[in-house]
Amino acid sequence: MKFNSGNTQAENCITTVLLLAAGSGSRLLPLTKESPKCLTLVNEVSILARLVENLASQGIKKLVIVTGHLNGSIEEFLGHTYKTIAIEYLHSPLYKTTNNIYSLWMAREIMDEPFILIESDLVFESSLLSEMIYPDRMAVAGIKDWMNGTTVTINKDNKILGFKKDTTFCKAATKYKTVNIYSFSLASWSLIAERLDKHIQENKVNGYYETVFSELVDEDLLSFDAVFFDEKAWYEIDTVKDLTEAMKLFPIKSLIVEINNSEPSYSIG
Repeated sequence: MKFNSGNTQAENCITTVLLLAAGSGSRLLPLTKESPKCLTLVNEVSILARLVENLASQGIKKLVIVTGHLNGSIEEFLGHTYKTIAIEYLHSPLYKTTNNIYSLWMAREIMDEPFILIESDLVFESSLLSEMIYPDRMAVAGIKDWMNGTTVTINKDNKILGFKKDTTFCKAATKYKTVNIYSFSLASWSLIAERLDKHIQENKVNGYYETVFSELVDEDLLSFDAVFFDEKAWYEIDTVKDLTEAMKLFPIKSLIVEINNSEPSYSIG
């Protein structure tokens, strides 16, 4: 049986987000030596500050963060509330020897409602999330020269046909880059959590969660609708070069963000 929520506008909007922020960000050294990757500044505003402001603007009420590297810094920076968002933390003590499949697996019990999965190294225009607050969707973008990683193929109805792991790739009309933002219905998450558990029991802790998604899509058990992120700015920050390019896309503007009313104000792009 294939689970598909239908994704109509009449559905209840998702109000919960799971953020994966356990990685050490080694490719951003020395910036991440004493600071988590998500607190890296993009024109005076951290990736995390931008993100929580974007989530608040979309009506998100609950944020669960899987932490690892310098987890105390993230908790101290963000606290347990931001505007109307309640924030919880889930620490991964094995973050140095595991990958994002393990971080997602750790959340299998705490996530008991539809949610949006986001990686903590992304900066993007807030409005891009407006189509992601419905279940069983995947953010994708047309391939550009700076991109690498996982690609997907999409049919004429904008359904995900399959995943492919590429280290580098050329522009292709039938391939799109994953943006690392997904939304899940509870039924889909139940399937994913069960398959994650199988991988972890087999000690596949250094893999990527896309492997699980790919398996379930190939088996016709999981379905995603593609949401295109091409019309407005977004960037995945893995390296110092990425950070430099992101700064060009997200200049300082006048919108003010205050973290817990005790942190300094930030101009946010």
